[in-house]
Amino acid sequence: MSTTSEFGRGWKVLVASMIGVACGASPLPFITIGFFIDPLQQEFGWSRTEISLGVTIYGILAALLAPVFGVRAVRYGVLPVARGSTVIFGVTFASFAVVPGELWAFYLVWLMIGLFGIGSTPVTWSRAVNLWFFKQRGLALGLMLVGTSISAIVLPFLTTYFITHFGWRMAYALLALLPLAIALPLGLWWFREPRVEERPAGVGASADPRDLPGRTLREAMKERRFWILWLSVALVTLAYAGALVYLPSMLKQRNFDPTSVATVLSVFGLSIFAGRIITGLLLDRFWAPLVVLPILCLPAVSCWGLMGDGPRSLALAGVGAFFMGFASGAETDLVAYLAGRYFGMKNYGKIYGVQYMAFGLMAALSPTLYGWVRDSTGSFDPMLIAAAFMFLAGGFLLLLLGPYPDFSRNPTTPNPTAN
Repeated sequence: MSTTSEFGRGWKVLVASMIGVACGASPLPFITIGFFIDPLQQEFGWSRTEISLGVTIYGILAALLAPVFGVRAVRYGVLPVARGSTVIFGVTFASFAVVPGELWAFYLVWLMIGLFGIGSTPVTWSRAVNLWFFKQRGLALGLMLVGTSISAIVLPFLTTYFITHFGWRMAYALLALLPLAIALPLGLWWFREPRVEERPAGVGASADPRDLPGRTLREAMKERRFWILWLSVALVTLAYAGALVYLPSMLKQRNFDPTSVATVLSVFGLSIFAGRIITGLLLDRFWAPLVVLPILCLPAVSCWGLMGDGPRSLALAGVGAFFMGFASGAETDLVAYLAGRYFGMKNYGKIYGVQYMAFGLMAALSPTLYGWVRDSTGSFDPMLIAAAFMFLAGGFLLLLLGPYPDFSRNPTTPNPTAN
């Protein structure tokens, strides 16, 4: 199948996946929580650490359940899993609008999102995209993950507008319409897995999804590169997830007005978009770790630019946000791509789910860690210094992965030296 026919056959699925990711439980809670911290503090008197702990609860549960949802996507099909999870996530997210002033109730909502929301994230959507595309899988996955870039561009302005004009409670209810009124109908209309005759040659021709070429989870976890990838993802995510949540606070302490804060956050979103598209194109042409290494070195500059409490120009803040967003977009694109290239599609859901655990766990811990450092020291600087070193370490670790296996020669025992 040619590249043109891959996109010709799979573009509807790709668009539905992109919108599903944009409105799902991966970007929506993390991008918006930073704008709700101040209103929640003012109304309930909760600390930053207490508020961000909700994201931690959600992230830990989601990370632990990611392999479970990956298995369900193989067993029952991606559509039922994504559809059900999107509905429950939307309804649960809307319930923030009626949460009382008790921390246990606030945490209960996050608990529910963690238990059921993970099926609306790339853990499920990416499986279908991997089955529709092979020759330009990197670009296709990058386009799918552009969904989070769309969210990062739109949600800062949308959330600010809703909170300013309707209050924080109604803002939660209106934001919940994104998964319920946009992602769900489009997913039902356009999203599906390919039939056997529609799959690209490199994916496999078995009618049973369990007979596709690749490693089992047990086999993959015995390989050194499985854990190298896991650790790299963990370090990079721990570095940038909390910075994203607290970026509005970092900018506000430098006296940026709400519109300027939203502008910088949108630059962050645009950079994620650029990181995913450019990285996706490069992944289809060059060895992935070499592509990503310089990209992951850029956020160290961002960490330096965000340090200190003194005034910063809007342009400098925008450059720092761009570097960090570009790197985060490249890293999340890379995980979905490398899970398929290094371990095949036989157990992609499980393997990507375990790799996603690194992202989920660190994305959950990072905001609480950033908040704790800020509450304890009065500054984000110590955490930003540590984050700069994490970005560098995560990039250099990927150089140890080695060449891609060639699953086309023998589905069960791939050639470890083929590139």
